[in-house]
Amino acid sequence: MATTIEQIPLFPQLPVGQEVIFVVSNNIIVGTQINVKFIADVYISNTTPTSPTTTSLPTATFKTTPNNAGVGIFDFRQVVENYVSADNMAFNDSQYKGVTTTDDTPHPVHLIDKYSRNKKSARWLTIQFKTQYTDASGDVQIDTPTNSIDYQLFNAYLKYSDILTMGTGSTANNFGFSLGNFNLSSPTDRFLTNAPATQYANIEDYGTLAFLAPNNNLSYIKLIYKNSASVQIGTENIPNNATNGGNAFITSEISKKLLYFGCFPANLQNSSSSFQALVSAGTIQGGSIVVQAFDVGNNTISKEYTISLNCPDLKGYESIRLCWLNQWGVWDYYTFTKKSARNISTKGSTFEQLAGTWNEAYYRVDSYKGGKKAFRVNATEKITMNTDFVSESENVMFEELINSPEVYILDGFQTDGSFSALNQYVKPVRLTTSSFVKKTVANDKLIQYSFEVEKSKTLRTQTV
Repeated sequence: MATTIEQIPLFPQLPVGQEVIFVVSNNIIVGTQINVKFIADVYISNTTPTSPTTTSLPTATFKTTPNNAGVGIFDFRQVVENYVSADNMAFNDSQYKGVTTTDDTPHPVHLIDKYSRNKKSARWLTIQFKTQYTDASGDVQIDTPTNSIDYQLFNAYLKYSDILTMGTGSTANNFGFSLGNFNLSSPTDRFLTNAPATQYANIEDYGTLAFLAPNNNLSYIKLIYKNSASVQIGTENIPNNATNGGNAFITSEISKKLLYFGCFPANLQNSSSSFQALVSAGTIQGGSIVVQAFDVGNNTISKEYTISLNCPDLKGYESIRLCWLNQWGVWDYYTFTKKSARNISTKGSTFEQLAGTWNEAYYRVDSYKGGKKAFRVNATEKITMNTDFVSESENVMFEELINSPEVYILDGFQTDGSFSALNQYVKPVRLTTSSFVKKTVANDKLIQYSFEVEKSKTLRTQTV
C-alpha cells in the first residue's frame, strides 16, 4: 500500500520562514510490520520542477518513526531556508546602461535598467514520501512512493501577526499563508514590499520594485511622470519581455516566477531617453514617478505606487541611501536627507623601533627612526543618519530595517569609466542601532527617526 499524504501546506507558494508541515501515514504497514520508518526525499530545483523517479538523486533525505497516532510529521522549514537567499546580483540578460548582464559582466540588481529575473530568491520544492519496514523474513522493504505537488519557495518569512488560512472539507487540517495579494491580477494587488505606496527618492537614487509572476499576467509597467505641480509631463510603457530582461511567456522556470523592475530615478536615467530629457530640462525635479502594472488586455493588475522626487536640500546635508532585505526577501530603500555624522575610530598594534641605523657600515642618526611606531591600523567608520519628518505608514518599513540581516549603503547615479567593476555602488554595513521605538502622531506629534550603521569593511591602510 502506498504512503498517504494526510496534511500539506494549504497553498503552493511558500515563504520559507514558516512551518512547512507534511504529515504522512501508512496504516496497514504501521499496524502489521516492525521497524517502520517514514522516508522523505526532498528535491529542490533552481530551474524547473523535479519529477522524482526511482533513480532520482534527492537534495536531502529524512526519516522519522510513527508517533503515537501512527503517522509521521515532518517540518522542512530549516531545510528549505538553506536553499534560498537574497538576490544581490542581477540575472543574466538584464541590462545596466545598455550593457547586457552576463557572467563576465555582472551587475548589482539595484542598478538594472528595466527588468531582472531572480537568481537565488526562489526555488521549486518537490517531496517523495515512502514507508520503510522490516518484513517477516527480516528483509528491509520499501513501499510504493507518493509524490507531493510542486511548491514554489520564496525567501520570505511570516510575522506572528500575519494571518494564516485553514482549509475546508478534505483539506480542513491544512493551513498556510496566502500570497494571493502579491499575484498581480487586480488593482488592489501589491508589489513585494510593506513600504507605503508613496516613497521618496533623490534624482540620482537607484532602486527596484519586485513582484511575483506565477502566471505571467504582467504585460507591461506604465510609468507616468509628473512635475512639481502634479501635472503629467510624460508617460511610457516598459514591456515585460526577454529583451528588457523580463519574461514574455508562461514557463515553469523558477527564475521567472519572481522579477525585479528598476523604476527609481537613476535606473530611468540609465535606460529611458524620455526621462533623461525631463532631467535635462529640469522639469521632473520635485515631481513624481507613478508606477503601475497592466496585463495584455490593458487592465490594471496592481495598486499604484508613487516615487516622489525630493527637492534639493538647501542646508547642504549629505543624503545617505540605505537598502535592506525586507520581509518578502527582496529590497526596500530609504534616503536619509537630514543631518548625518561620520565617525572614524581606529584600533591598532604598536612596536618599539630602534633609533638610527644598525646594519650598515656606519651608524647614522636618522630622525624618522626610533620610538613607538604603529605596526597596523584598523579603522572603522560609523554613520549616524536622520530621517525627515515621516508618517506612521513608514513604521513597518523601519521595523523591517532594524530586523534585516542584510543592509547596504547604495550610492547614486555616476558616470562610469570603461570596464568599471561597479564596486563603488553597494557598500555593506551593519546596523548598530539596537532598539526601535515605534512612534505615533498621538504620542509623539512629529515623527522622526535616527539610525546608526557601521561599515562592514575596515578602512585600508599600509602596514609597516
